[in-house]
Amino acid sequence: MLDKLFVWSQYITPHHALSRAAGLLAESRANRVKQPFIHWFAKHYGVDMSEAENADLDAYPDFNSFFTRALRPGARPIASEPDTLICPVDGAISQLGDVTDDRVFQAKGQSFSLTELLGGDAQRAAPFQGGHFATLYLSPKDYHRIHMPITGTLKEMVHVPGRLFSVNPVTAANVPRLFARNERVVALFDTEWGPMALVLVGAMIVASVETVWSGLVAHRHNGITAVKYSGQQAITLEKGAEMGRFRLGSTVVMVMPRGSVKWDGAMTAGTSVRMGQAFGSR
Repeated sequence: MLDKLFVWSQYITPHHALSRAAGLLAESRANRVKQPFIHWFAKHYGVDMSEAENADLDAYPDFNSFFTRALRPGARPIASEPDTLICPVDGAISQLGDVTDDRVFQAKGQSFSLTELLGGDAQRAAPFQGGHFATLYLSPKDYHRIHMPITGTLKEMVHVPGRLFSVNPVTAANVPRLFARNERVVALFDTEWGPMALVLVGAMIVASVETVWSGLVAHRHNGITAVKYSGQQAITLEKGAEMGRFRLGSTVVMVMPRGSVKWDGAMTAGTSVRMGQAFGSR
């Protein structure tokens, strides 16, 4: 009953207005505002600051800086084997499997269109039909920077405006087409394994999404925008390099072409994962 009430309340909540208000709080540099908030958050969610490059909660100029904190060197070893794809984030596996008839499994009784997820362009989605996907959920306590699973050259970034439903397991099980409804940033790369899509899905209270090549991206409302990168604009990011970050938690959907990757047998729905660990093989 409580789960249904929680899901229903999200349909009537002004997602973007609430997220903008949260963004203002997260950007506040007033000590009387940001310090109690950071201390409460770290305690409430059990954030492990021993892994942080700077473990002093009071040293962060604002909540966003704390939330997107860097890790100390060596905290996340990168699986270095050449035919290994690494996990791009800390979090938990929501689902993983194959793309079947343009459908991506979301939760029991729920799925969404791959084409819709990638911005509605069938040509953009074509290389991934029949391919493989992994959906990774980042909880509030997790490290919130996103890293490259394999080395890739950026070819296109697509911003898709949408709703900002929560992306926790309860919502995923009850809101149809959740990840194809929420605002998202689609980053398409060329790799030695073939094309790769990393979809950064926004969520309620997410103040913004960043990429290392363009800065803040999310919360635009003027329709789908796509930017192609080529020539001198092309950017190559090595395996393990940071590619983006969430200002408050959300979900990453990773999509690979048919036959390009075999997910590690230990990776199943609900498994906790850490950035840098082996996630799949060629």
